[in-house]
Amino acid sequence: MTRTPLRPLARILAARRAGENPDAIERANLAERHEAARDAQRQRAEGRLLVLGVVFLCAFAMVGVRMGALAASDPAEPKSAASGAQIVAARADITDRNGRILATNLTTHSLYAQPPQMIDPERAARELAKIFPDLDEEQLLKRFTGKRKFIWIKRRISPEQQQAVFDIGDPGLLFGPRDMRLYPNGALAAHVLGGAGYGREGVNSAELIGVAGIEKQLDDELRDPGRGDVPLTLSLDLTVQAAVERVLEGGMRLMSARGAAAVLMDANTGEIISLASLPDFDPNDRPRPLTEGDQSESPLFNRAVQGLYELGSTFKIFAVAQAIEERLVSRSTWIDTTGPLKWGKHRIRDFRDHGPALTVEDVIVESSNIGTARVAMMIGSDRQREFLRSLGFLSPTPVELVEATGSQPLLPRNWSEIQTMTISYGHGMSASPLHLASAYASLLNGGRRVMPTLLKQTERTGGPQVVSSNTSKQAREMLRKVVTDGTASLGEVAGYKVAGKTGTADKPKPQGGYYEDKVIATFASVFPADDPRYVLVVTLDEPVDTTGREPRRTAGWTAVPVAAEVIRRVAPLLGLAPDTAPGVTLARN
Repeated sequence: MTRTPLRPLARILAARRAGENPDAIERANLAERHEAARDAQRQRAEGRLLVLGVVFLCAFAMVGVRMGALAASDPAEPKSAASGAQIVAARADITDRNGRILATNLTTHSLYAQPPQMIDPERAARELAKIFPDLDEEQLLKRFTGKRKFIWIKRRISPEQQQAVFDIGDPGLLFGPRDMRLYPNGALAAHVLGGAGYGREGVNSAELIGVAGIEKQLDDELRDPGRGDVPLTLSLDLTVQAAVERVLEGGMRLMSARGAAAVLMDANTGEIISLASLPDFDPNDRPRPLTEGDQSESPLFNRAVQGLYELGSTFKIFAVAQAIEERLVSRSTWIDTTGPLKWGKHRIRDFRDHGPALTVEDVIVESSNIGTARVAMMIGSDRQREFLRSLGFLSPTPVELVEATGSQPLLPRNWSEIQTMTISYGHGMSASPLHLASAYASLLNGGRRVMPTLLKQTERTGGPQVVSSNTSKQAREMLRKVVTDGTASLGEVAGYKVAGKTGTADKPKPQGGYYEDKVIATFASVFPADDPRYVLVVTLDEPVDTTGREPRRTAGWTAVPVAAEVIRRVAPLLGLAPDTAPGVTLARN
C-alpha cells in the first residue's frame, strides 16, 4: 500500500499562492490516514469474531452429538483407566454335540486385604481362619501386621463365604470380581476337558487359561474375543459318555483292575463319541501332578491317549488284512501252526494247541500267534511297517488333546524279522487305545482312513484308501466269527451284530522281561458288523476274573463282557435299532 505524504509540496505551494492555510492540508491527510487504519482494524476484529463464532459452534455441535450418543446407548458403570495390557477374562463355553454344557464361566469374587486400612487384624485373622479352615490364624496375623500393603487371601470364594467375610466388618478386607471355570458335570469327561486355571491376575479381573486337555490345546480359540457367545462344540455325547464311564467303572471294580480306558468312535467320520479313562478326577478341583514315581499312577494320566501298551492279539487282523489285500493269502489258505515256531533263541507259542494247520480265517478266530507270525513273514518288515504307518501307528494321534502330542508309539529300534513276527500279534511295539480305535475304524469302515477328532464334524471328509472295500468286508466277517465262534463269545449283544478281536498282553517289567500274572486286556470291536457305524475299544489294566475255579485274566473273560455291556447300554442312545428276525424276542438284561 502506497503511503500518502501528510504535506505534499505541490499542494502546499498551491495553497500559499491561493492564500489558504497549508496546515489544513496536513490535518486532512492525517485524518484520512487514521480513518484507513481504523477500517483495517475493524476488518481484523470482525474476522476474529467470525472465527471464534465458528469454533464455538463446532464445540457445541460436538457436545450435542456426544450427548445424543450417550442418551441412545445402554447405561453402564464408568470404568477407570488402567495402565498396562488389559486382562481378558472371557472364555468360550464348551458343549457336547447336542449343545449341553460341559464347561462354562461363573462370576464369583476374590478376597484380598489392605493391612493399613484394617481396624482389628487379630479379630480378622481369627474369623477368617473359621471361615477358611485351610488358612492358619497365626500366619494370617503375621501377614496382616507386616509391612505389606496388599495381600491375597483367596483367589476365589463362594457367595456364602463372601457374606461371612463381609459380616466381619473390617474395612481392610476387600473383594474383587472374578470369573472362574465351572464344570457342571464334575468328573464326567474330565480327561477330555482337562481343566483351566488363572494366568495373569489383577484386583478386578483374572486371565482364565487352559492347563490340560482340550482346554489347553485350543486355549487361543477359546479365549478369542471374536468368538462372541459361540461355544466350542465337541463330538462327545454327554449321555453316552456317562453310560460308558459308569459301565467301565463297574467293570474295573468287578475285575479288580488298576485302571481302565474306553474309546467309542464314529467309524466313518473319526468323531470320538466317548473317551474315558479311570481313575479320573474332578476338573473343578484338579489335583496336583505327581512329582515323583510313575505318572500312570496319577488320576490325571489319560490311559486312552497317553497309555502306551502292547495291545496283544487285537493286532492280528492287521497282518491278515494286509496279506489278503496284497493277495498273498485268502481266507481259506492253510497256514502251518505247528509249534513252537523257532527263530534263533526265540520261541513263539500259542495259548493252546491248534493242531498242525489252520486256515487264515481260523488263525483269527482261534487267535493263533504262530499262524499270524507265519503270515507276517510272507509280508516282510518293510511292507508291514508301511501298512502300520498308513493306519497311524507310527506317529502320535492328531486328536485335539495336548497330551496326545507326546504319545509317540514305542517302536523297535531294529525292525528285524523276529520283530515283524511279534508285532503281528501285538508284542514288540506299544500304542494307545486311541491309536487302535482309529486303526480299526480305518480298516473296517470300507478301508478309508479316518482321523480321530473331538470336534463335531459338519461334513464328512474322505481320507486315503488303506485297503479295498472287499478286504475290509472280509476283515469284518472274520472278526464277526471271533464273536460268534471264537475267543470273544461273551461279546455277543442281542440285536446288534458285534465283530471284534481280543488281545491279552503280558505287562512288561520296568527292569526288563514280563510279569507272569499281570496283563493288559483289550477288546477292539465294531458294530453293527454288516454296516459298521461305531468302533469301541475297551482296555483293562491288570484285570482278573475270580468267578471261576481259577483266576482268569484273558481279555475274553475280562474286557469282552465289559465292552458288551457298554454296547448294550449305548447302542439305543446312539439311535441304533436292534436287528431281530421275525418272531424273535430280545432277552432283557
